[in-house]
Amino acid sequence: MSGTLYVVATPIGNLGDISMRAVQTLQDVDFIAAEDTRVTRKLLEYLQIKKQLVSYYEHNKLQSGDRIINRLIAGENCALVSDAGTPGISDPGEDLVCMCIKSGIAIIAIPGPCAAVTAISISGMPSGRFAFEGFLSTSRKSRYAHLEELKNEKRTMVFYEAPHKLKRTLNDIMAVLGNRRISISRELTKIHEETISTTLMDAATYYENNAPRGEYVLIIDGAKEEISKEIKIDTAIDIAKSYIDKGLSAMDAVKRTAEETGIPKNKLYNAVLEKRP
Repeated sequence: MSGTLYVVATPIGNLGDISMRAVQTLQDVDFIAAEDTRVTRKLLEYLQIKKQLVSYYEHNKLQSGDRIINRLIAGENCALVSDAGTPGISDPGEDLVCMCIKSGIAIIAIPGPCAAVTAISISGMPSGRFAFEGFLSTSRKSRYAHLEELKNEKRTMVFYEAPHKLKRTLNDIMAVLGNRRISISRELTKIHEETISTTLMDAATYYENNAPRGEYVLIIDGAKEEISKEIKIDTAIDIAKSYIDKGLSAMDAVKRTAEETGIPKNKLYNAVLEKRP
């Protein structure tokens, strides 16, 4: 009988966030597949757990993945961990999970910290529906193509970013999506944790004068529903007519309505004249 792959969430900063179930799982499995064995070893030392570590990361995932699958098929149990947070979320653990599914190996999630969910919970942005976009490509062409696809995305968007790419990313997002609201969280659950609620333009200016430090989560407001031009002009006509009914001249009514709605005076005046009895 084959073993089980346990997908174990680990702290994103504060080691005190490890769950009791995660600790028990790390103690019970036969070995641990880690994105960076050095990082995981520090966690195990903190928990006073001694366990065999197997390296599993982006550049060795094919060879290492096959070895892990063979051990699982042979009946061993494995805990999959990333450097921080929940494995499989924007990291190579996703591929190992897929390999296990194809091989008929049981998979059990041990839930816990996730930087994206942590950041959105304190962002003040709509969280009923959101789109996780992970890291943008380092290729300028691919990055802009990705952002172009999101121009009309109405859900709140979540991005991860490294400090050395933050300034470029903020400028690129603003260039494509416009000046939207943004919540920027860094070093979540750590000593220098910080969350800034601002706009993309102000954020870009801020980081021109303040060097980015730590890992970042960006929460960006979705696109707003556009009001149909047809509906907007009809509404403006009704407003203008109400002013005329109250005694204003057509010209004064149109002028006031144009100031309130942003509809050009000439366009609105002609529309009002066309619809007057």
